[in-house]
Amino acid sequence: MLEFAILGLLHDGPLHGYELRKQLTNALGIFRALSYGSLYPALRALVAAGHISATAPEPQPLAGTRARITYQLTAQGKEHFQGLVREAGPATWDDDDFDVRLAFFARTEAQVRLRILEGRRSRLEERLEHMREAALARRERMDSYTLALQQHTEDRAEREVRWLEELITAERRGAHPSGSPPPREAARTTQPRPAAYPTSSDPTHPQTAHIETKE
Repeated sequence: MLEFAILGLLHDGPLHGYELRKQLTNALGIFRALSYGSLYPALRALVAAGHISATAPEPQPLAGTRARITYQLTAQGKEHFQGLVREAGPATWDDDDFDVRLAFFARTEAQVRLRILEGRRSRLEERLEHMREAALARRERMDSYTLALQQHTEDRAEREVRWLEELITAERRGAHPSGSPPPREAARTTQPRPAAYPTSSDPTHPQTAHIETKE
């Protein structure tokens, strides 16, 4: 996914290694722990494969200033990237992979976007079902903090499922063609919690009366 993201960013124009790292960590917000020790080997691999080119460093006016290499997508790299964005297999539905794919949905065909979104939704629905089954089987042995964490995890998965359903509906209606912003994730609504997951909002529960939670 790192190489995929690099190719996607360079699709918009040449960038220095520092600028690439900044966009990967800040703009995309996906590779938060990315280091130069990870980035530059990936860049060298892409150069060796012929997918990107590296220009000779420009002379620096100040002594001791490190010259920056500029990386640019090649014609072969553009073709390779187009092949990658057409992929819609199960790997594209995983947590980190999906985030990267979503960042470049504007360059992805509509039917591929729809397949990835539907696959992601199915993956989360299955995960949510397994979480609920596991919590039901173990809830008698859970303390109040574990129960609260379990509920928080379920809430987060439910929100993402609703958000994905909005995206899928928009794709099917053709509401936001390539390049248009997708709908924002639906805001969380306060709903009564099932009795199986007591929280601090239930002051009568003996295990949670002392816990104060914040939204």
